[in-house]
Amino acid sequence: MIVDKKNNDFGRFIRQQRVMIPMTLHELSSQSGVSPSHLGRMERGERSPSAGILQKIARPLKFNVNELFVMAGYLPPQPNTIGEVKEDGKLDPYVSWALSQEPLEVQRAVIGILTVIKGAYRSNSLN
Repeated sequence: MIVDKKNNDFGRFIRQQRVMIPMTLHELSSQSGVSPSHLGRMERGERSPSAGILQKIARPLKFNVNELFVMAGYLPPQPNTIGEVKEDGKLDPYVSWALSQEPLEVQRAVIGILTVIKGAYRSNSLN
């Protein structure tokens, strides 16, 4: 089986997001209506997601459809929004994607640091 690098990168991003929620492949399948085998092939980079599949998995993965379309390469990124923290406190999809390219130890360290910063921010905003 030939694995396309672009599909593989996007698949790792999808898997990382799913694992960070946390959600199993079967839970994502149940919530999206996409078979677990198809989702697994996407995560391994063996399948490129169609626009229809992206629409189905966006909500369970806590993205809006346009964010996934940008990450999958269907839409160009909006330059004024890259790197911003959204109002709901979620990471920008580009930042999340970039983090997914790092080794698991780095991902855990960054998530730990962000958790500490978020806690400090909440403590300061309560005062």
